[in-house]
Amino acid sequence: MPERTLSRTERLRTLGAIRRLFTEGESGFVYPFRYLWYAEADTQPSVEVLFSVPKKYHKRANKRNLLRRRTKESYRLQKEVLTLHVGTRNLDVALIYSAREVLPSKKINHAVHRILESIAAHL
Repeated sequence: MPERTLSRTERLRTLGAIRRLFTEGESGFVYPFRYLWYAEADTQPSVEVLFSVPKKYHKRANKRNLLRRRTKESYRLQKEVLTLHVGTRNLDVALIYSAREVLPSKKINHAVHRILESIAAHL
């Protein structure tokens, strides 16, 4: 059974990697997410992910935290879709929630699954 945790090493947190992702990465949109991804050849294959819920659409921190938790949980349960296709690459992914309303977990799960499948198809 695959490991279904989301450890600190799997989160994208270095400023250089985040800049590179936003300047050189490829992007797409699957409602309610805008997503970016960047892959490069590396000796240590890994997948790192960044979750964002902008304050522009959700002013209250409790709503942003709720949406971020739902997104993290959805990714955590479905991340093996990406890890099977990474090969010898280092993959950085950003998931940016861009809807104005709070959607249920089921819709978020479906959107994250579609995003992961589309990134895996490009790899």
